[in-house]
Amino acid sequence: MPEGQGKPAALRHLVLVFLKLGTIGFGGPAAHIALMEEEVVARRRWLTREHFLDLLGATNLIPGPNSTEMAIHVGYLRGGWAGLVTAGLSFLFPAVLITAGFAWAYVAFGSLPQVAPLLYGVKPVVLAVILTAVWRLGKTAVRGWRLTLIGSATLLASLWGANEILALLGGGILGGVWLRMAEQRSSRNASSFMAAMLPGSLLGWSFGSGQTVVTLATTMASASFSLGKLGLFFLKVGAVLYGSGYVLVAFLEGGLVHEHGWLTQQQLLDAIAVGQFTPGPVLSSATFVGYLLAGWPGAIVATLGIFLPSFLFVAALGPILPRWRRSGLAAAFLDAVNVSSVALMAAVTVKLTQSALTHWPAWVLALAAATASLVWKVNPAWLVLGGALLGWVLRAWA
Repeated sequence: MPEGQGKPAALRHLVLVFLKLGTIGFGGPAAHIALMEEEVVARRRWLTREHFLDLLGATNLIPGPNSTEMAIHVGYLRGGWAGLVTAGLSFLFPAVLITAGFAWAYVAFGSLPQVAPLLYGVKPVVLAVILTAVWRLGKTAVRGWRLTLIGSATLLASLWGANEILALLGGGILGGVWLRMAEQRSSRNASSFMAAMLPGSLLGWSFGSGQTVVTLATTMASASFSLGKLGLFFLKVGAVLYGSGYVLVAFLEGGLVHEHGWLTQQQLLDAIAVGQFTPGPVLSSATFVGYLLAGWPGAIVATLGIFLPSFLFVAALGPILPRWRRSGLAAAFLDAVNVSSVALMAAVTVKLTQSALTHWPAWVLALAAATASLVWKVNPAWLVLGGALLGWVLRAWA
């Protein structure tokens, strides 16, 4: 039975925590996961770090936005089915509300508000927050040289351009088999197995290299618009979407611009931009698109369509996950997936460094935020807000 089920106090705490995380959650899924780990593991101790890693590994294996699904998982554990809905909606509400506000301004004034000065300071701080989470989660996930090797292989594959889903599955399946064999056989035999399998695993990871190419098959033949067609389109996207925000761009461009002709290319780019520089999941771009096409009813329908599958997936997965951990083979698979998930976060950190730390003030902000987070345990919310303020000041003086 999930902890805290049926307790109003648990639901209130979920609302407060995930409203805050949804409001300060800049920087993409890795940053959201880092903020969540700080709040629910390090500060409040709602979950052990091992349990948090299990949830992270599981959400990486199902479609949908990982950070939103993590919030839904935590809500289920703290408050049962009511907590599942409460945590998910609380985490999404700030992003959806802010995105809808940008959509209103876009329709009313024909342009997007300028937020570059704020993001100039937020990006380095978010990078430091992710680095802190990678360090803490890595210490828990990496237990022994075998898991170290699995994580290292996944990290290298990701940095070489391997598709993140293939890298995760490759690390989970091959690593899980290896770990299980190591439990049942001698270390010598297991090492021989891995030596034989590792080149093949890296080769398999390399087949996923390059940007994922996604096409959306749909049965809607008419280009005419309706709220029902809009909701069905985003429901399909939410049910099959794997990967990063760039994959979302491919889905939306293929369906909304080329197939249905509902949006122009520029409108799509503006919608994605809003999803990128507002807090919360980039999938909140659906809210922007829905508002452009049909006002507030369109925003609501598009938002419900793209996020509803995540609630259903977690509702189905939540009761099963504890049984997986009790199975020897499934537990080995989860261990390998967990360390691979942390490796993917580490790869994101490396890649973000190239875009976030382009000038010396950004390096100073990142180092200061990392020190404050790792040494003095400063709450990431204050770090993000402080970074936004310093970014605005630095750009005003530039």
